[in-house]
Amino acid sequence: MAVFAADNAYLEELVQRARQAGLSQRVEWLNLLHYKPYVYWPGSRSLADDPEFFNTPRGKTDAAAELEATLAAFFTTAEETDKTQNPQCRFIARYQWLKQELQFDPARLSPQPCKRFYQWRASLDPHAITLVFPAAYLNNPASMYGHTLLRIDAKDQDERTRLLAYSISYAAGTDETSGLIFAVRGLFGGYPGVFSITPYYLKVREYSDIENRDVWEYQLTLTPEEIDRLLMHVWELGPTRFDYYFFDENCAYHLLSLLEVARPGLPLTDRFRWWAIPSDTVRAVTDQPGLLQRVVYRPASVTIMQERLKHLPATERGLARELGKQMIDANDSRVRELPALGQARALELGYEYAAYEAATGSNKAPDAVAHMRELLLARSRLAVPPQKPEIPVPAVRPDEGHKTSRIGLGAGSRDGRRFGEIHLRPTYHDLLDQDAGYTRGAQIQFFDMRFRHYEDDDGLRLEEFKPLDIFSLSPRNDFFNPVSWKINVGWTRKRLADGAEPLVFRLHGGPGLAYAAPRLFGGNAVYYGFLEVALDASQRFESNYTLGAGPAIGLLTDITGRWGVHLQARALRYGLGDDHWARELVLEQRYALGRQSALRLNLSRKQEFRDYWNSGQLSLYFYF
Repeated sequence: MAVFAADNAYLEELVQRARQAGLSQRVEWLNLLHYKPYVYWPGSRSLADDPEFFNTPRGKTDAAAELEATLAAFFTTAEETDKTQNPQCRFIARYQWLKQELQFDPARLSPQPCKRFYQWRASLDPHAITLVFPAAYLNNPASMYGHTLLRIDAKDQDERTRLLAYSISYAAGTDETSGLIFAVRGLFGGYPGVFSITPYYLKVREYSDIENRDVWEYQLTLTPEEIDRLLMHVWELGPTRFDYYFFDENCAYHLLSLLEVARPGLPLTDRFRWWAIPSDTVRAVTDQPGLLQRVVYRPASVTIMQERLKHLPATERGLARELGKQMIDANDSRVRELPALGQARALELGYEYAAYEAATGSNKAPDAVAHMRELLLARSRLAVPPQKPEIPVPAVRPDEGHKTSRIGLGAGSRDGRRFGEIHLRPTYHDLLDQDAGYTRGAQIQFFDMRFRHYEDDDGLRLEEFKPLDIFSLSPRNDFFNPVSWKINVGWTRKRLADGAEPLVFRLHGGPGLAYAAPRLFGGNAVYYGFLEVALDASQRFESNYTLGAGPAIGLLTDITGRWGVHLQARALRYGLGDDHWARELVLEQRYALGRQSALRLNLSRKQEFRDYWNSGQLSLYFYF
């Protein structure tokens, strides 16, 4: 960056003072550059992958060189235009911090007006910052284990006008709809990640109305000065590109880095060297003394409708469905024959269901809006107060559930052969883990592995390794008809016809249907059926592979808050490659000793090729 000769002396003075104060190694400067240590070797570098974020080509790996180049850039007198900014405005957070530390002389380094930034800040009218956590949603690959964003709350907003706020989010720039492809490409930084600011009501509509996700809002205690630092940094990030990584440099991780800029000294991102699960990052925020002010729960539209359905008689429930699907109108004789209270309940639910159908694209009728207006008019004529149910706030927040890493120590017997087992799961949640704080029926596990030692063997052997294991169990009813699905990929032991048990590569999954059983175990039981396909590959097979398909059924329930049960059975006919049957009947039980520990009992009977065997195992699990 060229600097006028008259400014060289003052620039050199500033550089020397910065060196003497060690500013380039101060946490404030490193946070502004998003510098983090390398995982595998000494040193550090910026996580930003956009050359425009730096004032020198060495800026990504040399914080001192970037500081000195930034100081030189501040002497530029270029005026602000619609497309360009003076460096003092382009890097306004850096400028304000260096100005405070070095006490710039305005006579020797003229401050620039930065009209665009201050107009933007005034339009936001920031008063507070809220961390928002929409719960997990398996049918969106980018949100399989939840998402986080920051909301900018204006001075004149309250709970009734909160939707008018703006939100800050970080996400991968992709339209990918396949969860598997997204996860695989995301593992290797295959997508660009950028920050964006959008109206909060659009995010609420996206998460709550369309994706059926409950939303948790964690209001923070940032001071006005800290909020200003955060917004100045968001401004200077602008369209800066970061390589998006599914496990670590994801939406949750980078939002923590914004909070570290706002309040230097917060130890947030340092906890996530290998992976950053959104619920864990929320827990990192709530663990900080004095950072959390209060928590607000916003149920999704589907959560509200499901609560309504619990209290509706069958007649009103059926009419509400027909109203929502435009099968009848508000003047239908069966609706008018109901008591006023019954009409109100049916019309309100019918309208909410019609709005949901329209928002999700299920109802594309050209008169859908007119139909919803008719339902509202009919409801307004009834002299009955609103029938919206009181939605109970879950007793356990997402940040209060079990921790996502887990280790299990177990012992058991298989056909009389005793064994010990170590079970490691880096992250995240399975069907039998306690649901408190998690989405029920959602299993997402990465790099799950089991090691066993049999009493007559010399050492440990790898029993199973699954880099990816997803099971989406979504109950259906007469209003909502999601398709459940599962997929897992990895290596597992398989008993062959000659009795050998090699590790084989397995790709396994398929679609299914699940239904709630309201009369079993207090109404929290879910039963399901799947059509599964399995591809096993190994040089031990005569054809190097074997492909099978068949049905699977199961029942998942909590008998008590601590005691959970999962019963499943499957039969796969391998008809291509090595011809054989594989059948299994498995009963798994979990008894929670506390939030971070549990006992599990696994009983099973299995068949592969012509061999049958029984096994039983008791394990103690710890979550950390």
